[in-house]
Amino acid sequence: MSPSASPSREAELTDPWVALEPGADPAERVRLLRRAHETFTEAGTVQRPVRPVVADSWRRSARAGVGPDGTANVELGEGDLGSYRAEHPLARVMPLFRELMGTFASDGEHLLAVCDEHGRLLWVEGHAGTRRQAEWMNFVPGARWAETAVGTNAPGTAVAVDRPVQVFAAEHFIRRVQPWTCAAAPVHDPRTGRVLGAVDITGGDGLAHPHSLGFVQAVARAAESQLALLLPQQPATGRAELSALGRDEALLVGGGRRVRLSRRHSEILVLLSRHPEGLTGDELLCALYEDESVPPVTLRAELARLRKVVGPGLLASRPYRLTVPVESDAAIVERRLESGAVAAAAKGYAGPLLPSSQAPAVVRLRHRVADALRTALVARRDPDLLADWAHAPWGEDDVEVWRALAAVRPTASVRARLAALEWELAAPTATWLQRPRS
Repeated sequence: MSPSASPSREAELTDPWVALEPGADPAERVRLLRRAHETFTEAGTVQRPVRPVVADSWRRSARAGVGPDGTANVELGEGDLGSYRAEHPLARVMPLFRELMGTFASDGEHLLAVCDEHGRLLWVEGHAGTRRQAEWMNFVPGARWAETAVGTNAPGTAVAVDRPVQVFAAEHFIRRVQPWTCAAAPVHDPRTGRVLGAVDITGGDGLAHPHSLGFVQAVARAAESQLALLLPQQPATGRAELSALGRDEALLVGGGRRVRLSRRHSEILVLLSRHPEGLTGDELLCALYEDESVPPVTLRAELARLRKVVGPGLLASRPYRLTVPVESDAAIVERRLESGAVAAAAKGYAGPLLPSSQAPAVVRLRHRVADALRTALVARRDPDLLADWAHAPWGEDDVEVWRALAAVRPTASVRARLAALEWELAAPTATWLQRPRS
């Protein structure tokens, strides 16, 4: 776009993940964004020039209580930072990041940054002068740049939405960050899909080009490929995965085997995967059986049968425990929620945990996972995520989610479904003839 182009043209960006179209005038774009930012922070309304990804992030930032004049806090001091990042999975691909991005960052007067799944910066490297300038806004190793802490920024927002994202100038929520432009992409564990953190390139207006976003995406994918190549170095029996969401019979994958478990064995493995320290026989009895009169010999027989199914090396006793880490899909969903990656959590949620199970501890866990996710979806107010939940078998009668969906997507069909649900709640004994027509 030329400097003389009209401001309305800037509102027609076709790609919500690219800060500027080729040929756009950065100065004009900054002026539009600053006006929009001031309007939002004063009146809470988003002006037209703001891309949807940025507008949604501004709203989340405001709901989190972030102020436009805030700054990042350093959470990891030098002593804690060294040991923490040495043990972090992304330490294994830092040589790759430096090889692919180091020269680009130094020559272009940019910064290479890597954060963990909580938005804490682990490494910030690159041009020495740019690093000194970045220190003024606490863009330093150990600082927390999560979206909930400092508002809209590429590494924090990329982790929050689990997608590559580019943030240009006044699109940043905090004013002192607005002279900068950054692009970041999340990096995932190739085994479980959970977000490990994000890789970011930060610098001046030149990074607003679409190529910057493509570049950082390619680096993130290369890192995931490198992590996957490192996995065969681990013993084949070194870990297992347990799929129990949306299914009554869990699937255990590990050691080159795929085992479909019975319902009771599914419950046992779900509970033991939550307690790597192990559970006593009495604790397992209370967790599995509603009837307190069930004798211990019944549980011992189930465990003996489970050993035959999964092999003798997986299950130990005194206390009962798993001898290798077992990663459950329910735990992955919970971790994604804890890191603020609501979209990724919703994507990984295949349905209620062991939906037919009546084991007391499983029922509690099932409700905890589902309630945490639906609460996050309602708070996020993303119409697509809410619609996915509402139209799923487990969400078709969820009136709270339908109300949230009606607030952000008030179509005729959504309003009709909400009216029917609210009628059912208000008049459960009414006849079907009185029911509102949808």
